[in-house]
Amino acid sequence: MSTFSNFVVPLVSLSLFTIFLFKWFFNPASTVWKRLPPSPPKLPVIGNLHQLGLYPHIALQALSKRYGPLMMLRLGRVPAVVVSSADAAREIMKTQDLIFSNRPKVSIPDKIVYGSKDIAFAPYGEHWRQVRSICVLHLLSNKRVQSFRYIREEETDLLIDKIRQSSSSSMSVTNMSDLLVSVTNDTICRVALGRKYSDGEAEGSTKFELMLKEIMELAGTFNAGDFIPWLKWMNKVNGLDARVDKVAKAFDEFLSGVVEDHRNRKQGETDRDDSSNEADLVDLLLEIQRENKSSFDLDDESIKGVIFVRISQSLSFYIFYACFD
Repeated sequence: MSTFSNFVVPLVSLSLFTIFLFKWFFNPASTVWKRLPPSPPKLPVIGNLHQLGLYPHIALQALSKRYGPLMMLRLGRVPAVVVSSADAAREIMKTQDLIFSNRPKVSIPDKIVYGSKDIAFAPYGEHWRQVRSICVLHLLSNKRVQSFRYIREEETDLLIDKIRQSSSSSMSVTNMSDLLVSVTNDTICRVALGRKYSDGEAEGSTKFELMLKEIMELAGTFNAGDFIPWLKWMNKVNGLDARVDKVAKAFDEFLSGVVEDHRNRKQGETDRDDSSNEADLVDLLLEIQRENKSSFDLDDESIKGVIFVRISQSLSFYIFYACFD
């Protein structure tokens, strides 16, 4: 019996090793792997995350000089292709755009934007195409953009007045970052929401600005769970999940209030036969929903997701100008 075991165990081990080698060399997946762009050496579990450092843009530039304009990185479990030349970018974003049109699901925006029901984070598919169609045809057409010209002109005039008042004293210092963020925020809020949410000019303005700043901070927070799923528990320990849930709830309450205010205001105008007020983007979306102008069910969450796209433009200015503070 002992002799039989001494013979069978090595034979089974050799057979398994042979099968493994056969699958490795002849498996179609391994052939695809060989066709992938060059990649820096990676570590188990974390992949190439350790090579990004504190300044990822500088690290990626250095890696691209060594591995070429098209290289493959493993950010934990997430594969990422890094493009650093105009020709390669044109190939991906124009020639082969349908192949690369999808985007990964990121947990923080997914919680804040109703399961990624906006345009920026929604996965490529029927919902994204329908929402994009609504934005292009109804919200961002040339005629619609021109209809909001008076808002841009009024806010620009106010900006010039603020600069003039600030510079009236030779000892004063003008913080252009704050002024540019303010005029961008006011313009977008008037176009999208129908009123300003800055300088205490509307109820809840302070809460709105605090929400934008909190979302800005969360957008730049490294979430280990997105790259290494078994580390998601860390978000409960470090409080990240609680912060995201809190701002998502506050933001939803804010947008729900905006939608209901517009719905009630529109109903009041109908009862009084008064339609003198200029329609903002929320009004237009509610009209599309009410008259069933879209070819899919435009529910309130989708409306709030589209509104978020416009508000996120203010958020992008917060992020941009924060780099210079």
